[in-house]
Amino acid sequence: MIDNEGVIRKAMEWRGAPLALATVVSTWGSAPRPRGSHMIVHRDGRFEGSISGGCVETDVLQRAADVIAGRPGHLQSYGVTDGDAWSAGLPCGGEISVLVQPVSPEGFPPGLFDRIAAASAQGRSLALSTDLETALTVEGAVEGRFVNRYRPPRRLLIVGAVQIAQSLSVLACAIGVTPIVIDPRGRFLTKERFPGVVLDDRWPDDAVADYRPGESTAVVTLSHDIKIDDPALIAALRAPTGYIAALGSRKSHAARLERLSALGFTPQELARIDGPAGLDIGATGAAEIALSVAAGMIAGFNADR
Repeated sequence: MIDNEGVIRKAMEWRGAPLALATVVSTWGSAPRPRGSHMIVHRDGRFEGSISGGCVETDVLQRAADVIAGRPGHLQSYGVTDGDAWSAGLPCGGEISVLVQPVSPEGFPPGLFDRIAAASAQGRSLALSTDLETALTVEGAVEGRFVNRYRPPRRLLIVGAVQIAQSLSVLACAIGVTPIVIDPRGRFLTKERFPGVVLDDRWPDDAVADYRPGESTAVVTLSHDIKIDDPALIAALRAPTGYIAALGSRKSHAARLERLSALGFTPQELARIDGPAGLDIGATGAAEIALSVAAGMIAGFNADR
């Protein structure tokens, strides 16, 4: 998952000031940052984001200053060479190409930051295309150009405030996914059991539907209670939810599919449910099961990349 949220926010905060945007447009080998990663640079030298984890930032900052001073946007490649491996190269062994362009109508139009933020707030992705020769970026996916897709922040709707949910919510936070625990049972859903986590005590069908789960939202049911889990799964299936999973044995999952099929869901729709939830890592105990569920969620999110 590319984390460009801070860069987008800072670019909007610095609106009106001369800025340059650096973007990783290609990677090879042990590249420290993924394709599409940004770094925004202010004329006064301040910056936000990273394109190499520190390996080549100094050189990119100078190139950004040159672009702000009037140099056209341009592409620069970095890798291990005999002479500059530790000065402006990647001693980790990878290679990256970085585009440095002005934040202006002739490079990256400033209004595109607003478009990215608006799409994210609506739970939608936004694609931008850049001509690497002219360094001009436009909205939409254009064949033959560098396309960067900005996806909304990932969320995890955990249905059932059980012990596994406690570990899963901690893991979600650690990997940059915002957890929300849903359970109408007040004795289970307490701040003491889930410190710092958003708690929702509504019935899952209402709660899940209100969160409008899209491609960057996961819904995982853990309660083992049909009255709680099934309504959540129904609401998730009726939305473009990015990942849906249900905990339980193969036998209980088969029975679950029969119940949902009787409600009119097709085999293709039911195939969206990962059940039993998670990757098979031989997990035992709540924490390990939570780890397998988190791994399954990430695999599901990344399946279309």
